[in-house]
Amino acid sequence: MTAPTLTESELRAAIAREMPGVRADLERLVRIPGIAFDGFDHSHLERSAAAVAELLRGCGLEAKIVRAGGQPAVIGTKAAPPGAPTVLLYAHHDVQPTGDPALWDSDPFEPVERDGRLYGRGAADDKAGVLAHVAALRAWGDALPVGVVVFVEGEEEYGSDSLEGLLRTHRDELAADVIVIADSGNWDIGVPALTTSLRGVINCFVEVEVLRNAVHSGMFGGAVPDALIALSRLLASLHDDAGDVAVAGLVSRPAAELDLPEDRLRAEAGMLDGVRFIGTGRLVDRLWTRPALSVLGVDAPSTVGAPNALIPRAKAKLSLRLAPGDDPKKAYETLRAHLDEHAPWGVKVHHSFEHDGNPCVIDASGPLFDAARTAFRDAWDGVDPVHIGVGGSIPFIATFQEMFPSATILVTGVEDPHAQAHGPNESLNLAEFARACLAEALMFGRVAGAYGD
Repeated sequence: MTAPTLTESELRAAIAREMPGVRADLERLVRIPGIAFDGFDHSHLERSAAAVAELLRGCGLEAKIVRAGGQPAVIGTKAAPPGAPTVLLYAHHDVQPTGDPALWDSDPFEPVERDGRLYGRGAADDKAGVLAHVAALRAWGDALPVGVVVFVEGEEEYGSDSLEGLLRTHRDELAADVIVIADSGNWDIGVPALTTSLRGVINCFVEVEVLRNAVHSGMFGGAVPDALIALSRLLASLHDDAGDVAVAGLVSRPAAELDLPEDRLRAEAGMLDGVRFIGTGRLVDRLWTRPALSVLGVDAPSTVGAPNALIPRAKAKLSLRLAPGDDPKKAYETLRAHLDEHAPWGVKVHHSFEHDGNPCVIDASGPLFDAARTAFRDAWDGVDPVHIGVGGSIPFIATFQEMFPSATILVTGVEDPHAQAHGPNESLNLAEFARACLAEALMFGRVAGAYGD
């Protein structure tokens, strides 16, 4: 057991002292439009990686930029004091594309504060995660009671294709007793959370083909099917009348005992008046621990200039979210079998796989997890952190679990229900961000004190 050298009151004062500089550095990062998707200028990712490396060096870490065939990541290290644990701190410096700029109330890459929130792409997801690590490190300074490895990825939003290669190449450098993945969120403003389950994901395509070429809709319509109608009927088979996923064989399980009010979810999702929820059962089950199927896009003629012709082929992109405990490979075969079985009128069905990611469940027991819970409770002035599931996916957590099976994994974050990550007007609640920074700083001391218990 290692006794920390700074008291809670000293850490609170240190975080308060560091927050203006942390915010300024966050704003500098937000101004770098580092997007890993194809078609964007990837030189900005080089800039953001260099900026992150410089921030870590300023915290007394040895930092370097690494890659494994993909976009640049950053690894920063500082050795543990004798007998102390090592904590791996994860975040990512790349961001989602902005979408239609007209939907933003201000420039996505020019951070601006409104009503206590900092607006900008990446302000919450996940450049604030990077700066939460920096804030905690700055608060401790040379008195840091744990060893740290900071790992900041550069293509998380694009699928983390090179992440496993990075983890395997740098496995010895990244080995840690505790892994903190700062890429999730809290239950509500004023209520911290630790994420203990995440759904997996399968993205794939289905195409239906009915004709060798387009033909006159008047001459042949009524006897000859068109591909878009056939595809619509096939897609409609994916859900029952209540809106539950109708693909037999997918895993479902109960979620945490939390109550999510309907009005809160309607507001967070931006549902229009009169639109009803889909599915049955508790909302948290539907969102966290049951499968969900979405149609992300359809390839078909545009309504502008569409001829009076039967469409020979149509294609859709599907996203299937998997409950914790399901297997992506098995689930994909189950989905393919459903599509083949439910194709109407003998139309030809083709499927193709894009990518998948494993779901995960995190064991929230043990002294190091208890130490983290205490740190969060103290940072939120006595409010206990709740354990939540997340309907989205962070597939590489399963890779961390596989490669570092003895490590305690903590999935934390700075987002709140109003952050609108991935959407227009993404924002960060600055007061909650300060609490998240304090929680991480406190956690270093609590983990050091609990290590070896």
